[in-house]
Amino acid sequence: MATIKDVAKVAGVSIATVSRVINQGEKVNQKTRDKVRTVMQQLGYRPNANAQALVTQKSKTLGVVIPELTDPFFALLASGVEAIAKEMGLQLLLSTGTGSAESELDALNILLDRRCEAIVMHSKHISDQKLQQLLGQNPGLVLIDRYIPEVQERCIWLDNIEGGRIAARHLLSLGHKCFACISSEYDIEDPQLRLQGFVETLNEQGISKGTVAVSMATPNQQGGQSATQELLATGQPFTALFAYNDAMASGAISTLEDNGIRVPEDVSIIGFDDVILASFTRPKLTTLKYPVEEMAAQAAQLALMHLDGEVTTMQTEMKHLPSLIRRASCARLR
Repeated sequence: MATIKDVAKVAGVSIATVSRVINQGEKVNQKTRDKVRTVMQQLGYRPNANAQALVTQKSKTLGVVIPELTDPFFALLASGVEAIAKEMGLQLLLSTGTGSAESELDALNILLDRRCEAIVMHSKHISDQKLQQLLGQNPGLVLIDRYIPEVQERCIWLDNIEGGRIAARHLLSLGHKCFACISSEYDIEDPQLRLQGFVETLNEQGISKGTVAVSMATPNQQGGQSATQELLATGQPFTALFAYNDAMASGAISTLEDNGIRVPEDVSIIGFDDVILASFTRPKLTTLKYPVEEMAAQAAQLALMHLDGEVTTMQTEMKHLPSLIRRASCARLR
């Protein structure tokens, strides 16, 4: 494998000159610069990215922190950041932090230790105060799916309360009067806000909170199954069910069908996120589209702009709204 010394020898220049060409230094004339680049290409020399970062104090990277790799939702989030990385000629660095503030901080520090300065971070466990401190220390850090009023210009977020309201309005419009919810048992804002919006909208129509059956579980297919089994075990009737996400909704469909309850003939189900799974359930899932890929791309652009000092005031809409995607899992009450 060719080294920087090999390039310098063949090009007939010093190692320092090759280094200046690699790091786009100004003290090299164009003729020498072209010659060095030609030799680099001929020898197949690839500059060491870490070494370049030490010299320039910048790495040509864009980072993203997510809780896990296997969830389709977070895969879409990472994909949105990756699209901007490719567009800008940057390398994507991905780090995962699951289930605790300590894990999320470790994931962020892994990227910072690699001199990654533009970072999109999904954090649910680090406190608002600590995140404000981190944002103050790292100008290229932007939060996604998190809203902190004091640093709102660095937050890209979804109105989860409105998402719950949209779901409730849709089911009410179909004539339903008996409702159930299955939601995430994790102590984070998203499920709480979605449930809040859903129940408040029902209350406005005279349906009391106490009549809405609610069951909590892990936010995946297995959790959807167990939460729905718990609902059925109570014996409380319902003709419409709102699920925290599409994974839980698909688990609910399976459990209801296993118990001889037809979807949507007997129970209408609405999910949240509109991941690819929603189009392949049977029946296909009515859901709330979470535009996470577009939001992640916006967050990545914002991170790069803040890093370069280009953003002084909020120039784009940071709050996003979910939209109803009508499919076959909801029907008018018979």
